[in-house]
Amino acid sequence: MPAVVESSPTRPPTDALDTAAQQPSAFVVPGCPQPVADAPHLTAAQGTLLREITVLDETGARRNLHIPVERPLTVFIDKRELVTLMTLGASPELLVLGWLLNQRLIAGVADVASITVDWDVGAAAVKTHAGIADLEAKTAHRVVTTGCGQGTVFGDAMAQLDGIRLPDVASARIHQRTLSALLEQMRQRNSIHRKAGSVHGCALFAGSEMLVAVEDVGRHNAIDTIAGWMGRYGVLGADKLFYTTGRLTSEMVMKSAQMGVPIIVSRNGVTAMGHGLAQQLGMTLFGRAANRHFLCYTGFERFDAEPEPQRTPVRVVAG
Repeated sequence: MPAVVESSPTRPPTDALDTAAQQPSAFVVPGCPQPVADAPHLTAAQGTLLREITVLDETGARRNLHIPVERPLTVFIDKRELVTLMTLGASPELLVLGWLLNQRLIAGVADVASITVDWDVGAAAVKTHAGIADLEAKTAHRVVTTGCGQGTVFGDAMAQLDGIRLPDVASARIHQRTLSALLEQMRQRNSIHRKAGSVHGCALFAGSEMLVAVEDVGRHNAIDTIAGWMGRYGVLGADKLFYTTGRLTSEMVMKSAQMGVPIIVSRNGVTAMGHGLAQQLGMTLFGRAANRHFLCYTGFERFDAEPEPQRTPVRVVAG
């Protein structure tokens, strides 16, 4: 049973409150959703996200800066070691839950009784209600992906893509003004990346409303954490938009499809396999999206374009 810490009646100094308010968070949920009735019990393990170090620059000057803290998290399912994830650790319990969902090792969150994370030993203990059938067979074929840090997709998850059905074009669309509003929100975020760099960010939107944002050392960890959040709170993906700072590889497209999200926006580019998979599944991919600029790679039919009028070039006449 975790210790209960009582709040102090003494109000912290104003400057301390201001400093805390300025600190970026790697896991942001603006609303207050309620877990589904059969959601597993999760601990709330906390770890240091940033470390301050001294560096020497090209002029010979010493400067202090922050770097993200990467740490290993070994996942045990019913006392059986399965995988080690390298993570920033902003919400490790949801990361593990989402990883299990995206790997198709569990059918839903109701299969899991609890997830306990202990950073002292770097482990996540997953307890299921009735075990995982054919776990050996499901994890026998492992595909190492292009994910930053350490990316793995088990072959059984990839084989189940044929069963994915995304919403039709009429019911899942995006307006250009919505895309612009989404990009502006992500640009203004007080993020770990802005303070320290070296991380990827992902976010889930309902229209232009941000529901959850996650940063981690790998983009696959960030999307898995969002998948875990969606599962725990019963959030469906059919009418949502997924944003990532990372490139759209087959892994990212596949995981978004498994979450039921048909529209993806990336600040980065798209690989050929990611592009082909999105076409196969009928998804819309936006890449190179920053400020008011973007490229729509696939799924033009879901996009309601509202192009800005092109500016007339100014002709300069020499006097």
